[in-house]
Amino acid sequence: MPDTSHASPASPASPASPAPPTAPATAATASAAAPRMALHWGLFLAVAVLLGVLAIPQPEGLTIAGQRMLAILAFAIVVWITEAVSYEASAIMITSLMAGLIGFAPTVSDPSVQYGTSRALGMALAGFSNTALALVAAALFISAAMTVTGLDRRIALVTLSAIGTSTRRILIGTVAVTIALSLVVPSATARSACVVPIMMGVIAAFGVDKKSNIAAGIMITVAQATSIWNVGIQTAAAQNLLTVGFMDKLLGERITWLQWLIAGAPWAIVMSVVLYFLVRWLLPPETEAIPGGKEAVQRELSELGPMTGPQKRLAAVSIGLLLFWATEGKLHSFDTATVTFVGLVILMLPRIGVMDWKTMQQRTPWGTLIVFGVGISLGTALLSTKAGQWLGEFVVTHSGLATQGAVMVFAILAAFLILIHLGFASATALTAALLPILISVLQTLPGDINRVGITMLLGFTVSFGFILPINAPQNMVCLGTDTFNGRQFARIGIPVTIIGYGLMLLFAATYWRWLGWV
Repeated sequence: MPDTSHASPASPASPASPAPPTAPATAATASAAAPRMALHWGLFLAVAVLLGVLAIPQPEGLTIAGQRMLAILAFAIVVWITEAVSYEASAIMITSLMAGLIGFAPTVSDPSVQYGTSRALGMALAGFSNTALALVAAALFISAAMTVTGLDRRIALVTLSAIGTSTRRILIGTVAVTIALSLVVPSATARSACVVPIMMGVIAAFGVDKKSNIAAGIMITVAQATSIWNVGIQTAAAQNLLTVGFMDKLLGERITWLQWLIAGAPWAIVMSVVLYFLVRWLLPPETEAIPGGKEAVQRELSELGPMTGPQKRLAAVSIGLLLFWATEGKLHSFDTATVTFVGLVILMLPRIGVMDWKTMQQRTPWGTLIVFGVGISLGTALLSTKAGQWLGEFVVTHSGLATQGAVMVFAILAAFLILIHLGFASATALTAALLPILISVLQTLPGDINRVGITMLLGFTVSFGFILPINAPQNMVCLGTDTFNGRQFARIGIPVTIIGYGLMLLFAATYWRWLGWV
């Protein structure tokens, strides 16, 4: 945390005293003005864990480079769980550690030769050449275009304009908005940031107390429905694209947008219904009918005026992207990333585009791309140094997973991900840290288990950030409205997690098995 305290200014020199030199005074002023970062205890713990793993006698079957990668992984997990530094800073730290520790380690293929820092740095930056990173970048740019043109707000208001004056319809409308935006806004945080001010305006128009169950129910629904539909739509969240990237890189197979939708959307639909009834039951509204809600939304919509040219062009591109994503492998062979980049080019063309590079540059969270790229590099390096394979064999040998069926394997690994997510504030960080290891576990298991399918299903469970507000950025956006507290959020989130997990096991034994994923 930045330390805002500064050194006291020096007293003016007396007339008898010689004037201080200009340069030292300038340096002192600059030094005093520079903020100092307080060291977080989590950083000390992360370094201790790193050194501890490095100090362990080398286990049989584990390469030196592999042991060092496990040490770096442990460092990353501690830093991400404790949030000792920002995710962007942690990504740079991980890159430096990989370059230094792996650079002076013997290669896996020839122990008499070291990797060298140049090759190790290349491993640390390899994730930036992954197509999944390109897709995330394009998705963030399109999300910025939605915000710049105001199309996301218009979509939300048009969807909400169909609701009535009952609290029941308001909740249904809230869920409908999150579903609609999940299709066209490829960022969970951006979607919640768009919906929250609109719903707060509706709450204000109703004259409802911010601390009422009605207000709490609406905002918790926004957060939870956003996470639910992260499961249903591949392009709805960065962790999904990271999962697809790992599957492509480590398993050699790619899941299309439509395949993901067919597998995940039915679960998301059922859970949306479950969420609605849970909110109605556990946060019963103080009254059923509140006049003026629909009129308030219509008033905001009329203030926007007719659709602008940029909004129409962006809507056309978005519809085109959805059509191409949904027909990949059916009507054409263009992958999702390529199609998305073509759409992005159209949006940036002179005269027919909707924003220029400068605008996009200002609106894009570049730190997300850095974390994403390093996350892919971390996972890939775990396998190239044989650390992932060794850890996978260790887990399988000592856990009894080898004797379990596919559904039970999924049940155990999914429960592990859901529980450990309680310590993570980022599903993307969780995916980067653990999914490569779980892929290694699946690759080590005997039999004809569908490793691609179960990896996708484990990618679904990564979005289970339902219990604590800190478990997902969209939760924190909604918490910032001060309409609910952590206890109310958990009151809804715990049953959502239990029912969602149980429903996944049911789907794994039936629907997903019928589709061939289990």
